[in-house]
Amino acid sequence: MKTLSLRLPDALDDQLESLAGRLRTTKTAVIREAISAYLNENSPPARESFASLAQDLSGWIEGPEDLSVNPDYLAGYGK
Repeated sequence: MKTLSLRLPDALDDQLESLAGRLRTTKTAVIREAISAYLNENSPPARESFASLAQDLSGWIEGPEDLSVNPDYLAGYGK
């Protein structure tokens, strides 16, 4: 675990100490939780695959269901 030092204005330190007292924890624990919550809230969204983004489009086109495997549909293709 890394150590971080910071300077706080007296008023902010007083608020931090008061909150830590009410929660019956340390100032360090309050700061650690606050930083974690801030980072989780401001993290970029996870990248989704194209398939998951287009999932709601699946099945909306009408046509033959066996297009990719029925050789009748490929007659004359590429000639």
